[in-house]
Amino acid sequence: MAKRWREGGRRTATAVVAVLTAVTLAACSPGSGGGGGGGTEEPQSTEHFGYLVDTSLVTTNAGSEVGASSNTEALSGRLYPAVFVPGPSGQMIPNTDLVSTQVLPGANRQVIYTIAEHARYSDGAPLTCTDFLLSYKAGVHEGIFGSHLPQTGEVLRLDCEPGQKRFTVVFDKEGGGRWRHLFGPGSTLPAHAIAAKVGLSLEELHTALQNDDLSTLVEVAPVWRDGFNLVDFDPALQVTSGPFVIDRVGPDGEVVLRPNDQYYGDAPDLDTIVVWPRGTEAERLLEADALRVADIRSSSPDWVDRDDPENTLAVDSRVGDLTDTLMLGDAGVFATAEARRAFAGCVDQNAVAAASSRVSGVEVPPVALHSLPHNDPAARQLVDVTDPELPTDIGRAQALTGATIRIGYLGPDDRKAAMVAAIAESCGQAGITVEDASGESTGLADLSKVTTGQWGETVIREGTLDAVLMAVDPMAEFGAASSRAVDVNYLREAEKRLWQEVPSIPLAAQPRWFVIDRTVGNVVVYTGLAGIGWNMDRWLSEDNGA
Repeated sequence: MAKRWREGGRRTATAVVAVLTAVTLAACSPGSGGGGGGGTEEPQSTEHFGYLVDTSLVTTNAGSEVGASSNTEALSGRLYPAVFVPGPSGQMIPNTDLVSTQVLPGANRQVIYTIAEHARYSDGAPLTCTDFLLSYKAGVHEGIFGSHLPQTGEVLRLDCEPGQKRFTVVFDKEGGGRWRHLFGPGSTLPAHAIAAKVGLSLEELHTALQNDDLSTLVEVAPVWRDGFNLVDFDPALQVTSGPFVIDRVGPDGEVVLRPNDQYYGDAPDLDTIVVWPRGTEAERLLEADALRVADIRSSSPDWVDRDDPENTLAVDSRVGDLTDTLMLGDAGVFATAEARRAFAGCVDQNAVAAASSRVSGVEVPPVALHSLPHNDPAARQLVDVTDPELPTDIGRAQALTGATIRIGYLGPDDRKAAMVAAIAESCGQAGITVEDASGESTGLADLSKVTTGQWGETVIREGTLDAVLMAVDPMAEFGAASSRAVDVNYLREAEKRLWQEVPSIPLAAQPRWFVIDRTVGNVVVYTGLAGIGWNMDRWLSEDNGA
């Protein structure tokens, strides 16, 4: 294996500490952040600071079905920041660089959002309430937009005027307990840039959104859904509101980030970060001295030689906060709650967790809890609801005898393949065939599902999948009261409903491995959707990303 330090390369760790303490948090590269590269030949991506993620870099739109399936928050969280940024201990930190909020009393929860006066996109356009209105309406019209924005289901309305910095979100009577997860990372996109692509003014788009003008929105939806795909990177569309902007997408799918010089908060400390997708050969990055941070969800990073005295990479494993979950369709074989509940009867969470643990090298627990993270203290008060769902009930599952269930996930992934194999084995006892239908772009968009057509009619989408295996954040995925003790009864009732309706089947905690170069500062482990890159604009390195 290549040695991490070379003659003439990075200095010793002692020197690094001295350098890092001298680096100010405002350090940035002059003139960076133009987004799109210059006229001269670009340097190789391996010449810069490398961040390896264990997911496909398909899109920067985390609110789309494709983005949610590929956990694109790992990239887009610092391109399109959330109203509340997840902290390392799971706390929700107000992102006052973007928006301040005020909760009003009343029967229906109301939240006033005030966008920061200087908040603007990398092309200089101001953020306005239309950006948030677009995110909300994309969630409401999920069939048209191809969105996955569950928290919008609890919103009664969003009140705002074109061009304004202030707007109000009114929630349903019992909704809004998790309002801080609305407008999450990567879900609030530039409405003005999307409008321009469709040939609309921002005011015309705002009117169409406000009036639910579906004939216009069907023209807007494909740009929102597909325009942020990275294979056809469009710098005019992908203008960003966060500390980074995409400079270019490399030949191997790597995404090169540079500081957004229009950003209204503190500038990033690194001039360049290259985000490398799953499938990248870590050994090649090591050979080029280009791998500095990695966030792995599949298996132990055995490409790190921890016995090499010159190795500078520290390796850490965690039981993650997210829940590996089967997201079920609601059409085809799973058209009824009875069918979905029958399938849940043959899923053995204990066997699935054991398979995940064996391949990943991280011992993860089985999970039967939808509405809270498995490690939430309040989860102990719901065991009377969730524990009975852990054992298999083959008799119940036999209602689906003869059925074939197609389970998809982003592959190849040995860990998830082992999990699906465990499901196939236990469900085989009920005469149910489970097929592994993984693929490089498989996700929620492939589910058989009941959706809404462009005229508001009900449409059955005939998908190639019946279920998708993916990691979810229960707090963002399901609407419920907060996890405070006073809401436990509400949570218990919500959990009972979820196990009756079975929109999904929780399986096990997600395992995580982190690789961090000891010469890099301010890297803080986080196992939520945004991953370890949740604060990548604060990372420090002696070579400043070059």
